[in-house]
Amino acid sequence: MGALQTTVFFLFLLKACEINANIEEWKTATATYSKETDGSIITEGACGYGDLHKTSFGKYSAGLSTILFNRGSTCGACYELRCVDHILWCLQGSPSIILTATDFCPPNYGLSADYGGWCNFPKEHFEMSEAAFAEIAASSADIVPVQYKRVRCQRSGGLRFTLSGNSHFFQVLITNVGLDGEVVAVKVKGSKTGWIPMARNWGQIWQCNINIKGQPISLEVTASSGRTLASYNVAPANWQFSQTFEGKQF
Repeated sequence: MGALQTTVFFLFLLKACEINANIEEWKTATATYSKETDGSIITEGACGYGDLHKTSFGKYSAGLSTILFNRGSTCGACYELRCVDHILWCLQGSPSIILTATDFCPPNYGLSADYGGWCNFPKEHFEMSEAAFAEIAASSADIVPVQYKRVRCQRSGGLRFTLSGNSHFFQVLITNVGLDGEVVAVKVKGSKTGWIPMARNWGQIWQCNINIKGQPISLEVTASSGRTLASYNVAPANWQFSQTFEGKQF
């Protein structure tokens, strides 16, 4: 094998290793469903998203057990889920669905982890809407074995920033995050300030102690993949609390 062929061969192997490193393997967990009249698991959850239908998650929202929820850091993350290893409960062909983490499934240590305490640490468990559950398993099942993996979040439009707070502090709820869906750092900048780091309040609500009313606002968001995206002047100087503005997308 010549030098050129050897170089090409090793470049091919290197690329193959990179591709394999980016493919998440299936992991095992369990899933149940919560009955809701509107088809979603909840209208408001522990991630702070509010009405899940307005944020487009709807019936494909999910509550995560303690180990998966990770104190809210995985809010917005996307998971592909399929029912496996149960001929009576799993739908034929094991179809999969994509869920977004929007809520926390609290532990119940008064019950066994095998019956009722499904979200007890360190169990990996998804609490789904009844409508989404019916797409992978028989609704007569109470709990099913599943496989899951993190996947890229496919979102329409840009990141959405909903502003709140008062004259003493500034808050922003971040939704519709593409890429890995998981926000790990946020900075805000007014026209009269530099970049100011924000702290996670809860879920995907971030805050800092500053009054930037009357200034156009720029926001910088870092995803768990390490990628950073800045939306400059995403809100004009006359912005008001409770307004939502759309920025760039990963």
